[in-house]
Amino acid sequence: MLIVEDVFTSYGMIKALNGVNLSALEGEITCLLGPNGAGKTTLMFTIAGILRAQAGAIKFDGQSIERLSAAKVVEAGIALVPENRLVFPTMSVEENLVAGAFIRVAKDRAGVDDDIERMYTRFPVLKERSEQMAGTLSGGEQQMLALARALMSRPRILLMDEPSVGLAPLIVEEIFQIIRDVNADGMTIMLVEQNANMALSVADKFYLLEHGRVTFEGAPGELEQDDVIRRAYLGTE
Repeated sequence: MLIVEDVFTSYGMIKALNGVNLSALEGEITCLLGPNGAGKTTLMFTIAGILRAQAGAIKFDGQSIERLSAAKVVEAGIALVPENRLVFPTMSVEENLVAGAFIRVAKDRAGVDDDIERMYTRFPVLKERSEQMAGTLSGGEQQMLALARALMSRPRILLMDEPSVGLAPLIVEEIFQIIRDVNADGMTIMLVEQNANMALSVADKFYLLEHGRVTFEGAPGELEQDDVIRRAYLGTE
């Protein structure tokens, strides 16, 4: 579904991505692991059209998207759930959900309203908080809202950047169960996650990024069998 070919992205003189190659298969969860500064968020921003690649190609369903604006990438069927949630804090929960459907709301308000009800069914706590300002929600509730907001665009693939960051362990378990459920409904997911053990528990395939390059790829079991990487990223001997 998604192919990244030899992508380079820079911040001024700093090269953040140095020829990244990877792919995501339809219906699967593809996980990106790596240390801070490896380029994981930069890669997500580049796929989402927030940053522009200096070289290389990004193909979604066979179509090149590396020159599309962020809004056009959403229209193509890709939605980003950013790190630290980044909900609109002074807007209500329901207003955040409507904002997530910005590409549809003018021409399909009835469909948007139906999708809001579907989000409330999937995330009952959001229905309870529908008129509450998003900035007053707990961290876990904000993560649910960020995910629901992304789903409102009816994407075919979700890019999720560090969904567990700053959350208590029990909430992390809940968020990852939601990720499993969304994937079981047919959603393709690309997941950036520092919690390697949790990420590998849901992933079909993973890539390891270091210094802006893919240095390892495979199935979760292959990572667990590699002694050096296991010690570095799973914290085991």
